[in-house]
Amino acid sequence: MIDRHKIALAIAAHPDDIEFNMAGTLLQLKQRGWAIHYCNLSTGNCGSMEMTAARTRIVRRREAQAAAKTLGARWHAPLCDDLEILYTVPLLRRVAAVIRAARPSIVLTHAPLDYMEDHMNTCRLAVTAAFTHGMPNFKTLPARAPYAHDVTVYHAMPHGLRDGLRRPVVAGSFVNTAPVHATKLAALACHKSQQGWLDASQGMNSYLQTMEDMSRRVGGISKRFALAEGWHRHLFLGFSTSEMDPLADALGKDHLVNTAFVAPPLNLH
Repeated sequence: MIDRHKIALAIAAHPDDIEFNMAGTLLQLKQRGWAIHYCNLSTGNCGSMEMTAARTRIVRRREAQAAAKTLGARWHAPLCDDLEILYTVPLLRRVAAVIRAARPSIVLTHAPLDYMEDHMNTCRLAVTAAFTHGMPNFKTLPARAPYAHDVTVYHAMPHGLRDGLRRPVVAGSFVNTAPVHATKLAALACHKSQQGWLDASQGMNSYLQTMEDMSRRVGGISKRFALAEGWHRHLFLGFSTSEMDPLADALGKDHLVNTAFVAPPLNLH
């Protein structure tokens, strides 16, 4: 039986975003007995140069389901289409319902500053939805009961390791993904429809190699891990009763805090 506190949920914008930036961390948690959940807010319907939007929705849904199965994660259905991830109350209620259904103590999502609005709006929705996890007066769609245990939100690295104004972003902590890299790569490979799209739209003639290069680059910055994912931990106020870092607690030697980003404890007294 899964410990009710050992549940992690990744909320990303598009099919394949989790595999690029978050899947290694999910897999490391899974190896330590955590239940993991997988949610892309968008259907990915605009992600093709050859297929219609309707066909692309179907194909990318199947690919995402296959990727979640490869990771051993519970898949949650998308809630809207590409470029329609907007910070609205109706969509917020639906994202909050996903969080209450999963009841995670760790939420992984995008960086607040990234190269595109879908990523940043997903981040905002995930943060606010996590904030409402224990609020009975905030109604979700469909209706889901709130839950009381602490939640910690972590932000992944932006694509290209820079924000939208080209400024470098350095991780506040690193997770060693080398031991689970093969499975992370296999999950990303499930998104076969993305080879042509990413080549045409972003110059990634091998999206698998792009992910590996990014993992190696973040690992090099850590100066400890060969391959890594980077994270920034959201401020705990309103999410948990005290300062906590469940990724560090769960992953031990496979987690490294970037000491350049260590803030002093928050004293509210």
